[in-house]
Amino acid sequence: MSHNRYQSPLSERYASPQMQYIFSPDMKFRTWRRLWIALAETEKELGLPITEEQIEELKAHAEDINYDVAKEREKIVRHDVMSHVYAYGQQCPKAKGIIHLGATSCYVGDNTDIIIMAEALKLVKSKLINVISELAKFADEYKAQPTLAFTHFQPAQPTTVGKRATLWLQEFLMDLEDLEYVLGSLKLLGSKGTTGTQASFKELFDGDEEKINQVDSMIAKKMGFANCYPVSGQTYSRKVDTRVLNVLAGIAASAHKMSNDIRLLQHLKEVEEPFEKTQIGSSAMAYKRNPMRSERIASLARYVMIDALNPAITSATQWFERTLDDSANKRLSVPEGFLAIDGILDLCMNVVDGLVVYPKVIEKRLMSELPFMATENIMMDAVKAGGDRQELHERIRELSMEAGKNVKEKGLDNNLLELIAADPAFKLSLEDLKAAMEPSRYTGRAKEQVEMFLNEVVNPVLEVNKDLLGMTAEINV
Repeated sequence: MSHNRYQSPLSERYASPQMQYIFSPDMKFRTWRRLWIALAETEKELGLPITEEQIEELKAHAEDINYDVAKEREKIVRHDVMSHVYAYGQQCPKAKGIIHLGATSCYVGDNTDIIIMAEALKLVKSKLINVISELAKFADEYKAQPTLAFTHFQPAQPTTVGKRATLWLQEFLMDLEDLEYVLGSLKLLGSKGTTGTQASFKELFDGDEEKINQVDSMIAKKMGFANCYPVSGQTYSRKVDTRVLNVLAGIAASAHKMSNDIRLLQHLKEVEEPFEKTQIGSSAMAYKRNPMRSERIASLARYVMIDALNPAITSATQWFERTLDDSANKRLSVPEGFLAIDGILDLCMNVVDGLVVYPKVIEKRLMSELPFMATENIMMDAVKAGGDRQELHERIRELSMEAGKNVKEKGLDNNLLELIAADPAFKLSLEDLKAAMEPSRYTGRAKEQVEMFLNEVVNPVLEVNKDLLGMTAEINV
C-alpha cells in the first residue's frame, strides 16, 4: 500500500471487491477482446474473408492480456484503443490484420461501458434484494409492536415498529422497479462507425444492405444483449448514463431516508444500529454509541444523489455526433456512483440485519403521550355513561392543556388520566381509564397492513429473486 499518493476511499473503505472488479482495467480490457472476437466472428459469418484459424487465435489470447506491451505502445501513439489493438496483434500474428476491422474506438469503449454498467446493475440488484429481504424480516417480527408515530417529528397517532419499516421497504421496492426497467432496456451501441452511419460496413460489404443490417444484432446476441440502439452518433446517447445514475440516486435517497429515521430513533433510545463489543463511539465520551453506520449511509447517499447531475449535464451538452468532453467526467462519475451505492447497500444490509429494538423504552414514551391520543375514546366512553358530548369535549380540551402544562413547564409526568378521573362530568374511574390505555387499541390496522404488504407485495418479489438471497456484507471500518 502506497502512503504518498491519493487513494479513493470508495476503494479503500466502502466498495466491495466484486464491484471494484467490475470497474477494473482487467474487466474492461477483457471485454474489449470479447468484443473484437464477436466482431470478427460476425464479419466471418456474413462472408468477409476471415478464417476460423484467425478466430481461434483471437480466442486463445482473450484472457492473457499483455499489459506491458500495450502500456509501452500507448507511450508512443497516445491512444489506448490502438495500443491494445497492437498488443493483441502481437499475440495473434495471423489475426493481426482483421482485429477491429471496420470499427472505431467507441466500438470497444462504448459497448464495454454498457456491458460494465449492466453487470454493475446486476450486482446492485442482488444487494438491493437482500436489503429488502432483511427489512421484510424486521417488519414481520415487529409488525404488532406499538410505537409512537411522528408527524413533523411531533407525537402523533401510534403505529407499529414493523409498519414504519414497511415505509422504508416500499421505497426500496420502487427503486427495484426502476432498476429492473433500466437494466432491461439497456442496449449495445453496436458498430456504427465514426458518425453512426455504418459507412465503413457499406464499404466492407459492397453495399449489401441485408448483411449490414445484421451486423449490430449479431454482435449484440454474442455479447448477451437483445439488440443495439437503432441509431447513434459516434457514441451511444449519454442519456443512457443519466438513466442509470438516476436509478442509483433513487436508491441513495431511500437509504438516506431510512438512515435518518434510524439515527433519530437511536437518539430516542428506541432502536439502535448494531454496535460491536470493542467499538469506540467517541474518543472523548466513552459512554457514547454513535449511529456511525447510518451516518455513513447518509454521507455516501448525498454523494450519489449529487453525482447523478454529472451524466445529466454531460448528456445535455454533447455536440452533434460526439464531443470528447464526456470522457474524463464519465470515467469518474459512473464508476464512483456505483462504488458508492455498493458501499451504501452493504451498510444497509449490515444495519438492518443487526437492528436492536428496545420495547420498554418504546412503551414508556408511548404511554407518556397516549392519554392525549386516547381522549376521543375516553370521551365516547363518557358519553355512553350519560355525559354530554359537547360539554365533555370542552372539558377534556381544558384538562389536556393543564396536563400539557404540567409536563412542559413543571417537568412532571402526564397526569391527564388522573385529572379526568377527578372530574365528575366523566363518571369514569382511574382504573377504567387505565384499562383503556392498551396501546394496540390505537394502532389502527398497522399490523394487518404489514401482513398484507409482505404477503401480497414483498414476498412475491423475493420469491422471484430467491436465487439472489443469502448475501452478507462485510463493513471495513
